[in-house]
Amino acid sequence: MSRDTPEHAGLLAELRGAGLTRTDHPVIAPLPGGVSSEILRVTDGGRDFVVKRALAKLKVRDDWFADVSRSRSELAYLRRASAIAPGCTPRVLFSPPSGDWFAMEYLGPEFSNWKTLLLAGSVDPWPAREAGALLGRIHRATWLDPEIAREFATLGNFRQLRLEPYLATAARRVPDLAPLLLEEQERLAGSSTALVHGDFSPKNIMVASQRVILLDAEVAWCGDPAFDPAFLLAHCLLKSLLRPAAPEPVLGIAGIFWRSYAQALGSVDDSIEPRTTRLVLCLLLARVHGKSPVEYLSARQQTVVTGFVRAHLSQPPSRLESLVDAWRETLRA
Repeated sequence: MSRDTPEHAGLLAELRGAGLTRTDHPVIAPLPGGVSSEILRVTDGGRDFVVKRALAKLKVRDDWFADVSRSRSELAYLRRASAIAPGCTPRVLFSPPSGDWFAMEYLGPEFSNWKTLLLAGSVDPWPAREAGALLGRIHRATWLDPEIAREFATLGNFRQLRLEPYLATAARRVPDLAPLLLEEQERLAGSSTALVHGDFSPKNIMVASQRVILLDAEVAWCGDPAFDPAFLLAHCLLKSLLRPAAPEPVLGIAGIFWRSYAQALGSVDDSIEPRTTRLVLCLLLARVHGKSPVEYLSARQQTVVTGFVRAHLSQPPSRLESLVDAWRETLRA
């Protein structure tokens, strides 16, 4: 923990000016998680809150730079999502006119990170069902909304944070699959359908007994909504690699999430499932060969992922169930 250090002097002055802190020596402690932002817990007397500030250079091995204006996009997403589903995002307490950072509520010990729960072997279906329904609700409410398209015309950020570090980087590192990855990249760049979170993964979902909270919407963009369910489903498949002898619980979570999402979305798009399965394959490869690889796979498991994508990306299954069945067979091999 730190107190009024020079490193945070400017931020503390802004917090005092905004009336967020009142004591002479608030305590600042960095919170874990994420590579793209500085996230600080501020304790001021008996009050706790969180300050989030986007970084120009992300905390990964490769050089990865992004425009810090994405903080404003994240704020806009939090406000839009909470208007659609009240309580689904942390409550924003303050943001300065610059939009460089913002303060939000601190989620107490009653909340658990869904990624942590999954890695520990907890496969309660409730978070998957709630997360799927929430995502489908957000997509349906923003579908072909011209105001959303104007507010989230953030393709530049999406390129910096997803297309280049994920798909383009994987294309450079796995050149035999480059044409398919780059084709998908350009298809995504030309999409403008609904409000996309862009980082819809278990690490950005906090769960308590009666509440699911979405975090980290820096990548928010009006684009192809299939990106969001594909992002989460790719994580489910990757986590099933950790228990290849008993993958069914995590694969079951994937199915529960997808069915809940599809039901909430309804019939607005009859081609979203095949787009999702194709994106799952692209993102599986990107989480091994992109600039933000998952940290929990061995070299052998990474080889399994690459081989699976090679076998299926040229002709992806049109049904998610078929893709999961093929993945299941790969785990058994």
